Amino acid sequence: MDVPRLRFDGFSENWIKNTIQYFIDNKSIIGHLDGNHGALYPKSNEFSKAGIPYITANDFITGRIDFNKCKYLPEAKAKLFKKGIAKNGDVLFAHNATVGPCAILRTSFSYVILSTTATYYRCDLNKINNIFLLYFFQSDFFVSQYSSIMSQSTRNQVPITTQRKLSLALPILPEQTKIANFLTAIDEKITQLTQKCDLLAQYKKGVMQQIFSQKLRFKDDDGREFPDWESGLLGDFSEFIQSGKSNKRNENGDFVLYGSTGEIGFCSQFDYQGKNILIARVGANAGYLYEVDGNYCVSDNTLIIHLNKPNNYSFFYNLLKFLNLNKLVFGSGQPLITGGQLKNLNILVPSIHEQTKIANFLTVIDNKIAQAQAQLDAVKRYKKGLLQQMFV
Repeated sequence: MDVPRLRFDGFSENWIKNTIQYFIDNKSIIGHLDGNHGALYPKSNEFSKAGIPYITANDFITGRIDFNKCKYLPEAKAKLFKKGIAKNGDVLFAHNATVGPCAILRTSFSYVILSTTATYYRCDLNKINNIFLLYFFQSDFFVSQYSSIMSQSTRNQVPITTQRKLSLALPILPEQTKIANFLTAIDEKITQLTQKCDLLAQYKKGVMQQIFSQKLRFKDDDGREFPDWESGLLGDFSEFIQSGKSNKRNENGDFVLYGSTGEIGFCSQFDYQGKNILIARVGANAGYLYEVDGNYCVSDNTLIIHLNKPNNYSFFYNLLKFLNLNKLVFGSGQPLITGGQLKNLNILVPSIHEQTKIANFLTVIDNKIAQAQAQLDAVKRYKKGLLQQMFV
């Protein structure tokens, strides 16, 4: 019997499972076209600052369209198109290059033009709830279908004719609506938490700008001003800045091996201990930095900053984040940042007591960001579990 594992009370009817083509033929889906425009495909110089939105898969943002990001066509040009003309309420599915993202088109425009990367599904709302269809496209059942097709080809796409061979499973309309409303409420929570994370990150960025430009200064516990900040080179405040030397990986070892962006394996013996700041030395991530502590190993594609005492690692980590080490990276073929560059980096540093005040203040913000992110991740996992159990 075609019913999901998790179901709302009051519903017992079987779900109707058939191909997309079947639902097109019985007029449940009354429109299904992509943006394959052939000779009309717009050239870069044909776009304008205003007009009719031209939507690509890259404009899909968490189930909606980002109209601030998309391109626009002059209305005279847009009127020439015969295919890929999507309207308010259509469900959009990314089928080419980027496959899988989907969105509901919510717009006051009378229509938009889809690029070759997107397909629209227009529902008879008396038969299919468009929000339900949006979530169905995100379900494991549907994802596994198009993933299986792509695994059999070297091309990352699911053409419109292939889409019509995929299966949908629909309950009666009231159950569709119940599911759609429930998952919409969860998405609204995800949106709220995402905005909270973004606002906290923006707040920290603004605070760091004030702190490291010294527009915001801290006072000691007795309310007195701290001394002026000391100018110097990063090398002056460091015991050493050098590449890691650990090259004997042992996946059965007890000690973490750190690479350019985090843990990459294990070692049987540690080469470094205590606090350090690690920085990606080479490759696309050159300039990325993070803090470590304990007993561990470090690969040779990673730079180690070991500070002189007394200095606060958290302060220096935030200072270097603020200074954006990516701007030091050079080389087009293989981006690189060197220990010599870091040693010669000019910085301003306060006393250890003010360093500690600043570090503690920023840590409080980081903890709030981490807490909000943990809440966001938990809701996303909850939604993922529902998508696995509420659809067949």
